[in-house]
This record gives sequence, structure tokens and C-alpha cells, in this order.
Amino acid sequence: MQLTIRATGDNVKVVSYLLAKNPNNLYERNHKGHAIRMFYSLFTDTVLELTVFVTPDPLALMQQSSNAYDITHYINDREFAVSSIFTSLIRSAFGTALNGQPKENYVQWVDQPFLFDFGIGPVVTDLSDEKIRRLFEPLGYEVGIEYGETNYAFQMKEKSTARYLTLTGNVTLQKGLQQLFVLIPVLDNYKHYFIDENEIEKIKRYGEGWLDTHPEKTFIIQKALRFKEVYSLLEEHKEHNTSHEKSISSKVHLNDLRYKKIIEVVSNLPVKKSIVDLGSGEGKLAVQLGFIDGVQEILAVEPSEKEQLKAIKRFEKVKDRTGFVEPTPTWGSLFYYDERLKNKDVIILCEVIEHIDEERLPKIMHVLLEDYKPGALLITTPNREYNVVYDMQDARRHDDHRFEWTRAEFEQWCAEQNQSDHYELIFDGIGELHAVHGSPTQMCLFVRKEEKL
Repeated sequence: MQLTIRATGDNVKVVSYLLAKNPNNLYERNHKGHAIRMFYSLFTDTVLELTVFVTPDPLALMQQSSNAYDITHYINDREFAVSSIFTSLIRSAFGTALNGQPKENYVQWVDQPFLFDFGIGPVVTDLSDEKIRRLFEPLGYEVGIEYGETNYAFQMKEKSTARYLTLTGNVTLQKGLQQLFVLIPVLDNYKHYFIDENEIEKIKRYGEGWLDTHPEKTFIIQKALRFKEVYSLLEEHKEHNTSHEKSISSKVHLNDLRYKKIIEVVSNLPVKKSIVDLGSGEGKLAVQLGFIDGVQEILAVEPSEKEQLKAIKRFEKVKDRTGFVEPTPTWGSLFYYDERLKNKDVIILCEVIEHIDEERLPKIMHVLLEDYKPGALLITTPNREYNVVYDMQDARRHDDHRFEWTRAEFEQWCAEQNQSDHYELIFDGIGELHAVHGSPTQMCLFVRKEEKL
């Protein structure tokens, strides 16, 4: 993964002072096992070209990941593609330029625009060429996109063609780098590190002077902060598209609304002694299920050991409360038959199916409905139609989603899984109802017909 900075015109040598990097020296650092190198390939009175490239340690990437139990980290494309990892690793190398704090003699040049060519690649992204241009062209860049096949492990994946971007424009070095540090993670298929308040502050700081007026501002913020419900950041910019952003900020509470609806539905079921929360994660839903009157057993089924440890701590905090039925942490997966899950009163799949390849779902559903034979199966999944309300019509809500269905597609799919007609299907929506696009989350309750038992 590399970034090339090329500046042409008069006084370009001053760029080296803005970067605080001597053209006569090779910059070479090791950051937590990752090799970072920077060198000048051209340095004349009118042309300066500098390249920084990073060779990550794939084992270090896996160990630092929040999903360290996922073996795919050993064979993913993160080692090779320009991504959020790349920007996090080179940030210290470009600290002087990003902050606009060169030596005093050169402060006057911080606000001096130069004709820059920024070359980045390879880029692996699910964004179209047109969407990429819509990110950079409003900033005044001419965007060049070249394709090149790579020889790396991620050729095994479906969209394996890498792209190389060249951005040409008159801009200050500081502003150009700040824009790249915000937008490269937007191109990235997922963020690799935890997003905290410092990350939000970084985007606000680097986006100053251009992000507020960018036509893709909402999309940029959503993608850059995709793993944290931080849409309150948008509230600080109410002067732009106020009503639209208000609808997005409501998504902060959507997960709570899902749990509230599920608890309501399960509470109203005539039989609910035994409940299975499939894909229970860190136990946020399971712990609420434990307070439903009439519940005697809850299996919190989760394949991730890390998430189960979080769930255990969560259960322990409330296990002594009156009326609470402590969930049983249970290792398991949808992909394996589990005798323990048979004949339960309720099985719940809350925001799970969209993380599974569509072609694998029918077999899973057959096991759930015909082998486990629950009294009720409750499934929630995103409503793709509602994405337009979030201004996300060109993207899925999470980069691990393999699909997102419209209401009609979801209803048709549910009907197809019920070909034996053993279940009555009840559909509903969760979250704020839009007159045209429905609710952000859609739900189907499969209720087993008594005569088919």
C-alpha cells in the first residue's frame, strides 16, 4: 500500500519543509511490527515526488483486531490495500504537514496551494467509479482511475480487481492530506480499529473548511464512522439539510427500538418458557429477555468466545435481581446442527441473516423450521427501502452485510422458507415509519400452527 505525492511548479522544494522530511534521507520506521518507508524519487526546482509505502505485519493486524478469533484475518486483503490501516500507520509520519506546523521560517507556506498529484493504491472498495469521483471531484480534483489485477490472496474473493487512483488539483499540502485522511477510510470496506471520540474529533478537525459543504457529507460521515452510532456529529451541522439529518440522528436509538419490539412480541406469546437467542453477541438482548414473566430458560448462542465473555460479565451484573432468569452462554453456530436447540418455544435471529451469504440461508432455515421446530421464530433484518432516508441508497448499512432486502423481497423469501405451511407468518416494522419507505427494520414472526405439531 502506498501514497505518492507529486508537486510541480515554482518553489516546490518548500514542500519538503512542510513535510519535515529531508530529501537526502530515507525515512524508515517500524510501528508495532509494520514497516513504514518514505523516499524522494524526484527533487528539482520545479518537480518534487515523494512516496510513502507501508508493509504491514499480517499477524499483528490479526492480533490488534477486535475480531481476533476470525481466521479470515490471515487471508484477507488488508495487508496489501490502501485503507484505514494505512492512514493510521502513516499519520505520525505526516504529523507536521497535517497539523500545519512546520519550522517558523516556513509557516507562511502552509496556506500556499501547489499543483499536486496524489496517487494511492491499490484500493479495494465496493464503491463504484462514479461514487469515487463524487467524493473527490467536488473538492476540485481531477480523478484518474486505473485497474490492475493483483497477485495477492484476495484474488480468491469475488471483487478482486484493484484500482489505483490519481487525484490532481491545486490545493495546499495540509488540506490535501487532511482530505485524504478522511476519505481513504470512506473507500475502505471496513474500519479495523475502535472508533472513539478522538476519531470523531479527527474527522471534525481534518474536515474543517470543506466537509460541511461537500455534497456527499452525510455519506462520508456515515462511512467513516460506520462502527459507532455517532450521528450526533451531524447534529452539530444543523444549518445544512436540517430535516434530513434529523432523520439520520434517530438511528442512534434503532437498536433499542428493536430490543423493545422483540421483548413486546415475545411477552405476548402464549408459550415462552424456553428461548434461544441465536447470534446473541455480548448479550444485550438476552439480558432483557431474562426479565420477561414466564421465561424459565434462555440459551444465548454465540460462536465468538470474545463476545461470550462480554455476555457473561453482563449477566453477572444483574443475576441477583428479583425475577431475572440468567441466560446460559452457549457456544454454537447457525451452520451446525445442535440437538440442544430442538423444540424450544422461541428462537430469535436479531439482525443476523444479512451477515450470511444468501445461498446458504435456505439450508439454515430448513434446520430452524423443520428440525428444531420452535413454537415461534422471530427474524429481524434491515429494510433496504429505508436506506434512502439515511442517504445510503448506494451503500449497505454495514460492510459485513451480504445483502439487504426490500419489504417485498423479505416477505417473498419468508414465504419460500415456509413451503411446508407449518407456520403462520406475521410481518411488522420496527422504528420510525416513513410513508413511502416503511420502517428501518423489518420483522417476521413465524408462529407454528397447532394442527401441524
